[in-house]
Amino acid sequence: MFGLIISGRPVDAAPQAITEAQYAFKIPPTPPFSHIVVFQLPGTQLPPGTAATVYVQIPPSQEFKLLGGIGPGKESAIFKVSGLKSAPADGDGDVMADDMMANAAAAGGDIVVGISIEPVEQVEAQLATLKTGASQSTPSTAMVRHSGGDGRVATKVLAQRIIGNAFNFLASFGSDTVPLKAFQDWWSKFEKKVELDPSFLEREDV
Repeated sequence: MFGLIISGRPVDAAPQAITEAQYAFKIPPTPPFSHIVVFQLPGTQLPPGTAATVYVQIPPSQEFKLLGGIGPGKESAIFKVSGLKSAPADGDGDVMADDMMANAAAAGGDIVVGISIEPVEQVEAQLATLKTGASQSTPSTAMVRHSGGDGRVATKVLAQRIIGNAFNFLASFGSDTVPLKAFQDWWSKFEKKVELDPSFLEREDV
């Protein structure tokens, strides 16, 4: 039902099913990364009246930190994990995410991204609490429920623009055969552009 993308790595579309409503991706901490993309697989739908929260747990900490959510009208989202703070296993202060990944690598543990399907109202309440955290509040953490007339760009249109952006970049190589590195270069540039201006996909001149 869900997939996960990290720049420079293969797409992971096979999370472990913990329960019918909970899924987990296990991610090697090396090479380090700063963002993840979580999305619903094409052709899948969440049960009516539900959405999904996304969490991350970075060893040696056992704490799961709420990143944000996806659901109806927002079937994918980019989440920033660099800059997160979380208490380590010994409880001595906060550790930045980059250091936490180094610790995870040293401990030989995987980073876990958890997804939990919950009632929409419950998800929205959690995201509202997350937003009040200020330091972790980003445009990508809020649920977007497309109602057709609220001025937001439909998910299908956003997807078309992402594909168009990739096509224009890869077409510049002037060949039907494009090396994988070219796609990785596009993803890195696209990821940085989203980080600098998350709303650029809502404009037609992408």
